[in-house]
Amino acid sequence: MDWTRSETLVLAMHNCAQCRGSGLRLGKKGAFTPCNCVLRAIFRICYDRFVGCIEQERYVSRVSLEAHQGRSRPSTWGRKDEEYIADFCLVSRRNLTEFEHNLFRYHFLLGADWKLCARKLGIDRGTFFHAVYRIEQKLGRVFRELQPYALFPLDEYFHGPSRIGPGRASTLRGNDVPVRPAHLEVPQILAIPA
Repeated sequence: MDWTRSETLVLAMHNCAQCRGSGLRLGKKGAFTPCNCVLRAIFRICYDRFVGCIEQERYVSRVSLEAHQGRSRPSTWGRKDEEYIADFCLVSRRNLTEFEHNLFRYHFLLGADWKLCARKLGIDRGTFFHAVYRIEQKLGRVFRELQPYALFPLDEYFHGPSRIGPGRASTLRGNDVPVRPAHLEVPQILAIPA
């Protein structure tokens, strides 16, 4: 996955000491990598959406129809808010160590403050905040680089890709059947005689 300046520039902190607001910095292998401030911003955006999905009333959730490429299964029904909640939790569990996941669960999922987390995990304040920043950076990168369906950007996750590829164009081919065949057209029975 290649990171470009156009996608990191918006997410970067303007006063970041490492990237100076550009969002990219030169990595160890000479390639540009995203700055930690960008990765933390990605995590925070995804986390805010997660909290929004959790806090909404259950009756607000809606079922949506998703179009897919291919002829075998052109579309599926889904509940995107619940799918996002599950994806957020499962991806986090898979990519964090046991200590990091315990801290993630206490602080982000259960909402404990740093004092309670530090007491529960037996760590001091500095270790807590450094671990929180590491978790945000690690999950921000994972949420953006996840294949085949990334959790970030959110509009692509919830509404599908913004561009329709050539394979998704709705054109009739020779063996396709139109939606309403010509012999089943609605007759004009409401015509008033002259």
